Amino acid sequence: MREKEFLPLVTERLGITELNPMQRQMMATASEQSDVILLSPTGSGKTLAFILPMLKRLNPPTTRVQAIVIAPSRELVIQIAEIIRQIANKHKTVALYGGHKVEDEVNSLTSSVPDIIVSTPGRLLDHINRRNIDVLPSRILILDEFDKSLELGFEDEMTKIMRHLKNVSRKILTSATNLCDIPEFVRLQNVKTISFLNENAQLRQRMNVTCVNSSSKDKLLTLRHLLISLSQGKSIERTIIFVNYRESAIRIADFLNKIGAATALYHGALRQVERETAIATFNNGSTPILIATDLAARGLDIESVANIIHYHLPLSPEAYTHRNGRSARVDASGCVFVILAPEETVQDYISFDDNITINDTTPSIDADIDCLKSPLTSLYIAAGKKEKISKGDVAGFLIKQGGLEMNEVGKINSADHYTIVAIPSDKAPTLLPALNAAKLKGTRYKIHIIR
Repeated sequence: MREKEFLPLVTERLGITELNPMQRQMMATASEQSDVILLSPTGSGKTLAFILPMLKRLNPPTTRVQAIVIAPSRELVIQIAEIIRQIANKHKTVALYGGHKVEDEVNSLTSSVPDIIVSTPGRLLDHINRRNIDVLPSRILILDEFDKSLELGFEDEMTKIMRHLKNVSRKILTSATNLCDIPEFVRLQNVKTISFLNENAQLRQRMNVTCVNSSSKDKLLTLRHLLISLSQGKSIERTIIFVNYRESAIRIADFLNKIGAATALYHGALRQVERETAIATFNNGSTPILIATDLAARGLDIESVANIIHYHLPLSPEAYTHRNGRSARVDASGCVFVILAPEETVQDYISFDDNITINDTTPSIDADIDCLKSPLTSLYIAAGKKEKISKGDVAGFLIKQGGLEMNEVGKINSADHYTIVAIPSDKAPTLLPALNAAKLKGTRYKIHIIR
């Protein structure tokens, strides 16, 4: 695929007018005969950096799979596939991952063979074993977040997948952290390493890291006081609270929901639609507080995060790096807070700019909690891309049938079989009956408020 075909689409559809140095260096590797390891911080543009040389090496669309991108999480697969689709133009791209209808995937694979597959390891291996797709012709393999894809939990699946990729002539491995030992089954040849990890130092300069001393072992009240103080009497900005265990995430979410805070919950035991909904409502501002395990520390398309709170100390320097990378992306700044209970000790990879102590016994009046609420509410519409419902259709429906003004229609997130849209909280209850009684493109779909 020629550069003149896809680079204009990068500007038109992604709004990127100039490639950064890392992306330009990766473009130059497209004509080289070497495998590439790309190391660069979270939020630096790695996804586009590996997509561009991949597209440059593609032949015109064929009836065979030309490239495979493997990523460790469903969310990362969805994000990568969406970017590729916007700029790949004529090359068909499919995303394969668990948690949604496998029938949709089979139809996509059999109706016409894709040129590009983006998949989690397990789902790709399942389709290979079922002979839904022939990956033998593939010439390009990309392992995104390879430090995660190649760890013990995926090793057996990756070993089996690699046995089917005998014709791959170009491999690109990317990560935000450096993995010393790459398994032999990956079969790297003539490796070229491109590292921009020194930019982590610049990332640290854009962050203010504060130690928050809790007066008790249970940090819930400390967290409540911290969140109220961060809002400064206004609606709180997007904040992610990281924990080490899903049970803790559920406990914190229950606590904050009971006091009326607008929160979303994100961990690996949730159904795929629940995880997607959590990220959609976080991004559109209706739930500006996200409680999450380290599953949310990498690969998610999360916008403008102001605060990162480490409720639990990260278990490794890599986890700390990935968590913080959710904020201060590109050239933005961010605030990081590490809550310390008595007798907790900090690893030397964490350094502080400020130190504060919060007295858990200090009362907090109910009015303070208003700042943890949101002026927005999200509607769930049970129709999406597969039902031929566009974002424009949804906006028009809300304006015509719901009586909203254009500026009252918030961010719209469109999935295969549902749509999520933010609207003013004070109008949602009265709006709902009218919307459920009306037809959207000739059909009535179930619509409810996301609680």
